[in-house]
Amino acid sequence: MKKILVTGGLGFIGSHTVVELQNEGFEVVIIDDLSNSSLDVLDGISSITGITPKFEKIDIKEKGKVQTFFSDHKDIIGVIHFAASKAVGESVLKPLHYYENNLNTLVYILQEVVGLPSSNFIFSSSCTVYGQAEHMPITESAPVQAAESPYGNTKQIGEEIINDVCKVDSNLQAISLRYFNPIGAHPSAKIGELPLGVPQNLVPYITQTAAGLRDCLSVFGNDYATSDGTCVRDYIHVVDLAKAHVVALKRLLEGDNRSNFETFNIGTGIGSSVLEVIKSFENVSGQSLNYKFAPRREGDVTEAYADTKKANDILGWQSQLTLDDAMLSAWNWEKNIRNIK
Repeated sequence: MKKILVTGGLGFIGSHTVVELQNEGFEVVIIDDLSNSSLDVLDGISSITGITPKFEKIDIKEKGKVQTFFSDHKDIIGVIHFAASKAVGESVLKPLHYYENNLNTLVYILQEVVGLPSSNFIFSSSCTVYGQAEHMPITESAPVQAAESPYGNTKQIGEEIINDVCKVDSNLQAISLRYFNPIGAHPSAKIGELPLGVPQNLVPYITQTAAGLRDCLSVFGNDYATSDGTCVRDYIHVVDLAKAHVVALKRLLEGDNRSNFETFNIGTGIGSSVLEVIKSFENVSGQSLNYKFAPRREGDVTEAYADTKKANDILGWQSQLTLDDAMLSAWNWEKNIRNIK
């Protein structure tokens, strides 16, 4: 068995990636501190795949525990690094938390990865590295603008750290996946997005509002220079995104990468406004959503959607699922965990 470490593997994207890895025959070990996830996710993964991945509760801000873990798992041949704080708005309010949690942990993991016999590393990056891009769709060669938030800055710096290490350590083989806005849930409705506390992302706030947990959805800004005045994003189904991680990992394991640090946009190539996402949810769910317009939120860019040609051509990956598919799966997941018929 090929053993893969997935940090943050009980989180939203991490758990779906674990499912796809296990479906492809990989042995998975998960590290998660459960700060924004639940141990119950293990049961969901096991129910879907028939395999319960190994799990260790570790806060990877504790360097000594990271060192101990890797000394016990010298047969790891690849690492997919998700563990990070991820909310744009929260990062504006808590910058030091984001810099500590997203950068220190990356350094501690990389310090161990470079010592492995097989140093294959997939980094969970983000379209926020582009800031407010000057042209749409965004290609990987787009100039990196000043980050609009501390979260975005941690992803920019994270990529710089990995690139710098790759320049001096040819043993490290890394791919950074710059994904756009992951949404949806597994079609089984056994795992999905379950933020602790008030959701920071659009879709879980939509589904929680429809389920009666939230009184009203706030749409931040209706005066942007877009077709309907609301922000435009590239919303990708989390299952498509998870499969992209497996494809990227296989690329490294098979030695098909053209350099030891590559970057790929992972999205649909389609920009959807906040109001279009709301309309999609209402169409697939049959629910009328209570929402209101609110002032713009600091850190948000006007629009961001991907040029996916590089991932399509070089990785051989492309998205398969639609916005409606994602919204329906997210609603089915919400109904399942709330016991809504």
